[in-house]
Amino acid sequence: MTNDALPVPAITGRRIELSTHLTSFAATDPGGWTPLFDRARLLEQAGFDRLVVSDHIVFGENIDEYAKPSVGGQRGGRQPTGPDGHWLEPLATLAVLVGMTSTIRLGTSILLAALRRPAVLAKTAATLDVLSNGRFDLGVGVGWQREEYLAAGLNFDNRGRLLDHTLEVCQTLWTQIRAEYDSPELTFAGIHAMPKPLSPGGVPIWISGTVNPRVVRRLVRFGVGWIPWGDDAADIKPALKRMQTELADAGGNPDTLQVTANLASVRGDDGSLDIDRTLEHVPELVAAGITDFRVHVSAPSNTDALEYLRHFVASFHTVTGRTGDS
Repeated sequence: MTNDALPVPAITGRRIELSTHLTSFAATDPGGWTPLFDRARLLEQAGFDRLVVSDHIVFGENIDEYAKPSVGGQRGGRQPTGPDGHWLEPLATLAVLVGMTSTIRLGTSILLAALRRPAVLAKTAATLDVLSNGRFDLGVGVGWQREEYLAAGLNFDNRGRLLDHTLEVCQTLWTQIRAEYDSPELTFAGIHAMPKPLSPGGVPIWISGTVNPRVVRRLVRFGVGWIPWGDDAADIKPALKRMQTELADAGGNPDTLQVTANLASVRGDDGSLDIDRTLEHVPELVAAGITDFRVHVSAPSNTDALEYLRHFVASFHTVTGRTGDS
């Protein structure tokens, strides 16, 4: 890719980042997880900004629910492993990766936060934040699977309030030296929880969901970033415009909202990644307000993986006008 292959958008004030999912699950026993560790180190060396891992605690047998937006699923989607897939717990996985990396941000996308006791999640997240020197992002959502809530002894139909309650407790314990909290679910006072996260506002929280009043309110109250889901993720530009309008109407600031978009890998006729075509819509998405591009890139088998990924990152920086550490 040449430096003038794509137009550089006029962007000021926001860092445009490149992220990827790290596959922390397998349809069958992989016989070990060394490739996951190797991939994480490779992504950091190549210059990716963030890696994220997903979350499932258990599975029921109604995995077709994943494709039903009415319960929080994704239209046309497919659960990737079946009920007996091997899924690593994301916070424990990230704890291992904290010790293997030093610059790349680490996050969840998404954590079913309501399945954890709030005070324990607050402690775990603060610990990850401190040990990573402030590199941890907490991406959360309500999920789609009733059985997961049942196995945790929780009411699936009340999952929105359960998530809000969890985030309320986390932010209370992260920001108050002598913490007090009072809600129908829980009351405490005179509680101390150290260490605090390095960010004064607590661990950065990213909210997943579609554009709806509940997600908008959650973003205003807790979120630094939005992870679009379902139809809104598939058609991101009009969805983002709606979100910006509704966020402003609800008292939030769309100008500071960080937003993730999935970047599809476009293949050429020979099956190899076409970098120019993969990145061609990035400038217009940046202009629309996207700040975090999530893509999966694998190097061709006959190339040096690190050099190939570094080339992809450099090409991404070119089309976003990013230089140095900006």
